[in-house]
Amino acid sequence: MRLTPDAPIFTHCLPNGIRIIHRECQGNLSCCGLVVNAGSRHEGEDEFGLAHMVEHMLFKGTPKRRPSQILNHMDRVGGELNAYTTKEETFLYSIFLRDDYKRAIELISDLFLNSGFPEIEVEKERDVILDEINVYEDSPSELIFDDFDQLFFPHHALGHRILGRPDTVTSLSRESLLRFHREQYTTDRIVFFSQAPISWKRVLSLCERFLGSISASNAKEVLVSSKPMPAYGFNTVIEKDTHQTHVLCGNANYSLYEKDRTGMYFLNNILGGPGMNSRLNLALRERTGLVYSVESNVSSFTDSGLFSIYFGTDPQEVDRCLSLLMKELKRLREKPLTTLQWQAARKQLLGQVLISSENKENQSLSMGKSMLYFNGYDTMEDFVRKIDGFTPMKLMEIANQVLDPEKLSFLFYK
Repeated sequence: MRLTPDAPIFTHCLPNGIRIIHRECQGNLSCCGLVVNAGSRHEGEDEFGLAHMVEHMLFKGTPKRRPSQILNHMDRVGGELNAYTTKEETFLYSIFLRDDYKRAIELISDLFLNSGFPEIEVEKERDVILDEINVYEDSPSELIFDDFDQLFFPHHALGHRILGRPDTVTSLSRESLLRFHREQYTTDRIVFFSQAPISWKRVLSLCERFLGSISASNAKEVLVSSKPMPAYGFNTVIEKDTHQTHVLCGNANYSLYEKDRTGMYFLNNILGGPGMNSRLNLALRERTGLVYSVESNVSSFTDSGLFSIYFGTDPQEVDRCLSLLMKELKRLREKPLTTLQWQAARKQLLGQVLISSENKENQSLSMGKSMLYFNGYDTMEDFVRKIDGFTPMKLMEIANQVLDPEKLSFLFYK
C-alpha cells in the first residue's frame, strides 16, 4: 500500500502550559477546538453527571455572549459548534470554512474559559439532561454498555454513567459546576488542536492572542487516582421489558500506555470491527441470520481498558449465538492467522484508517487526544510500523490474554 506523505504537524506549549497541535491541510474545511483532561472519572461520589453538565453549560453564556449569540455565532457562517464528554476528557470544537478561523478560535476560547453558569440556565439545562437520561433509559442497546461498566468497574468512577443519575443531577448546584470548572479546566491539562489550510505562523499568533493571556494553573490531584480493579467472570441478568434479549460480554483491555493496545485494536477489527466481513458478523448474521447487528469494541483509559462484544437476538436464539461467538473467540486463541489472512486484515485496517483520516473532524479530535496524553501524534508511517510489529503469533498471544473464557463477564437484558 503506497502512502501519501502526511502533511507536517506542528506542536508548541504556551508559557501558561496550554499545548497546541496543528496540521496544515488542503481545502476550505477547517476544524479546531480544545480538549481538557476532565471527564466523569474526576467526579466525586455525590456528583455523578457533573462533568457532562459543565460541558452543557459551556454554551449558556459568558460575560460577552448570551446563549442565543453563542448558538448563532458559527451557524450564521455555515459552521458547526460541538462538544462531548467522555470518562476522562471533555471536548469543545468547531467545524467551519478557512476564512472563519479567527471567529472559531475566539468563540471556543471564550466559552471554554469564561462561561458564567448563570443560575437560570443551570435550572433549564438540568431539566434537559434529565430528559436526556430518560431517552437513554429507553434505548437498551446503549444502556447495556453503561450497566456493564458499572458491574465491571465496581465502586470506581470509571464504572458510573457519564450522564449521571437523576438524583445526582438534581442535586448539582451552580457552585459545584463553577468549582469543577475552576479546579479541572486548568492550563496544564488543556490542549488546543487544529487542522486547517492556515499557516502554522498564523495559528500560533491567534493562539497567543486568545489563549496566551490566560493565567497558568495546575489541577489538584484527581479525585480518583487509583487503578480500577475489574470484576471478572460475572454472569448477570437484568429483567427488561424488551422484545429482544440484549447481550454484552467483555474483559479487561490494555490501557492507553501499553504497547499491545495497538495489537488488540488490530485483533478487534478482525473479530467484530466495522467491516461487514468481520468474523462475528459473518457467523451471527450473514450465515445464520440470528442478529441484525453484532459488534466488538475496545476502549483504553489511562490506566485500564475494556473489550466488549454486543448483540441483540430473539430470546430463543441466545444460546446458539453464544455458542457461535465462543467458537470465533476460540479460533483466534488457538489458530494463528495465515500469511494471506494477516496480509488481508492488515490491508483492510490500514485502508479504514486512511479513509478515516480524510475526515478532518475525526482526525482533529484524535490529534487533540494524542497530544493530551503523548505530547504528539503518530504519522501514518508510524502507525504502519506499529501494525507490522504484530505477527500472527503475537496476535494469538494477545487473544489468549483478552479473550480468555475464564475471565469473560456477561450481562443479559431479558
